[in-house]
Amino acid sequence: MKKYLPHIAFLLFAAQLLLMLVSWLLAAAIPTSGVRSLLSSEGLRWFLGHLSDVLGTPVLFCLLLLLMAYGSLKGCGILQFKSTYRYSRALIITLLLLVIYVGVIMLLVMIPHAVLLSASGSLWPSPFSAAIVPLIAFGFTFLSAVYGYVAGCYRHMSDVYQALISGIHDGAPLLLFYILLGQLYYSLQFIMPL
Repeated sequence: MKKYLPHIAFLLFAAQLLLMLVSWLLAAAIPTSGVRSLLSSEGLRWFLGHLSDVLGTPVLFCLLLLLMAYGSLKGCGILQFKSTYRYSRALIITLLLLVIYVGVIMLLVMIPHAVLLSASGSLWPSPFSAAIVPLIAFGFTFLSAVYGYVAGCYRHMSDVYQALISGIHDGAPLLLFYILLGQLYYSLQFIMPL
C-alpha cells in the first residue's frame, strides 16, 4: 500500500490542477452557469487569500492530537504487554486513573447545570461534543505516559516527547493527504456555490 501513496498524492494534486482548468473553461464557455473560475482574479484571490483558513480547520488540530496520542500509546509498551509484576502494576494504576478520568468527565457532563453542557442543557451540540476528540486524545496521551513510566518504558520526560513526535512522524502521510483533499474539497465549494 505504501508504494501507491505517492501516486495517489500526485493524482490528488493533478485533480486540483484539472479542477482549476475545468472551472476556467466552464466559466468562459457558459458564463450563466454560475461556475466561478479558480483562474480568474476572484478565484486567485480566494485561493491564495484563504489557503491558511481552508487548511487550518479543527480537523487538522484533532488529527495532530490523535497522532500524538497514537505515538504515546505505541511507545508506552502497553501494546507489547508482558505478564510481569511491573507491567501488571502499571496496568492496574492506569486502569484506576482511567476510571477517575472518565468519572471527572462524567461529572462535568451528567450533573444538573454541568459545565460542559450547552446553554439549553443538551449534550449535542455543546462544549463537550466540541471537545470530545481532544478529551479522548488527552486521555490516551496522559494514561499512556503514566503506564510507560510505571512499566519502565519511559525513563525520562524526553522519552514521552520522542513518543509524541514519533506519532506525528508516522502520521505525516495523513497530513499530506489532509492538505490535498482539503484544498480540493474547498476549491469545489468555491467554484460551485450553492
